[in-house]
This record gives sequence, structure tokens and C-alpha cells, in this order.
Amino acid sequence: MDPHTDGGDTKPVGYMERTRLYYRALGYSNDYIWSHHNDAPFATLKRPLAESKLTVITTASPPGGPRNGNQRLKEVWSEHFEQAPADLNTEFSAWDKEATHTRDRESYLPVLALQELVAAGRIGSLTTQFHGVPTTYSQRQTIEQDAPEIARRCRSDGSDAALLVPL
Repeated sequence: MDPHTDGGDTKPVGYMERTRLYYRALGYSNDYIWSHHNDAPFATLKRPLAESKLTVITTASPPGGPRNGNQRLKEVWSEHFEQAPADLNTEFSAWDKEATHTRDRESYLPVLALQELVAAGRIGSLTTQFHGVPTTYSQRQTIEQDAPEIARRCRSDGSDAALLVPL
């Protein structure tokens, strides 16, 4: 059965409930409190995407693991699109390693696809750099440290829009 043509099972995956159950199974007595912000700074584009400069923000980590105290795994980081590594570190991120894999960098850092969209005129241009944010369970770190730093870098790059690619 092809779910794209004949209906198939199209129920959404209950990630939030699965996450609650997972942490309960680990012994946590309090459910994770999902962050929410009614005043999040989302806005419509000021010009069409075909005229906009786009950046990418991924939750994959830069190459290399936590060996030798690799702090880049725990802080905002940036790399040039033209020098994007063949893969990033995904081993220590929390994702369903049984249901999927990260052997295809384009699935979490779609550099080639975005360059094709720029060449086709669907996106105006890409910023010089893409950015990474650490996967952390600290909402305080995200709100007070990482989000403002990402916003600063996006403004510095002249980005009109950001494509968020969580792992």
C-alpha cells in the first residue's frame, strides 16, 4: 500500500506523548514541560522568498564527539556553507536511531538542495554561514543564551529568513 496514493496510515506521530512515556520509563517523576511562547518573534517575509537571503539552523553538532571536552557540542556554532563538512555529529543527539539514520547529511543540513533552489530562482540567496544550536534540555540556556546568539548571528549575516532543521 502506498500511503501517498491510497490513504494508508496517515496518523501523526505523537512525539510529545512518546517523549513523556520515554522519560517516565527512565524514572523521571515530572513530565517535561514543553516551552511555549505566545510572543515568539515569527513574522511574514518582507519580500518574496525568491528575493530573500536564507540561512539554516540545525540541531546537529559540529564534526567530532565530546572527547577532549569538545565545548562546541554545548554552544552555538557556525560554519560556511561552502565549507560544509560531509557530515555532522549526530551520535550524541536524542533521535530515534532505530527508525531512521543520519547517513544522508542532506536530511539534517540540506545544503545541496538549497543551492539548487537558489540556482532555480526559488530562493534569492543563502547567507555565507549556516548555524547550529546545541541539543539541550535547559530552556533557560535556550532562552537566555542560545536563541539571542542565533538571532545576533542571523542579523549579522543579513538573513531575511531561517530554515530550522531539527534532528
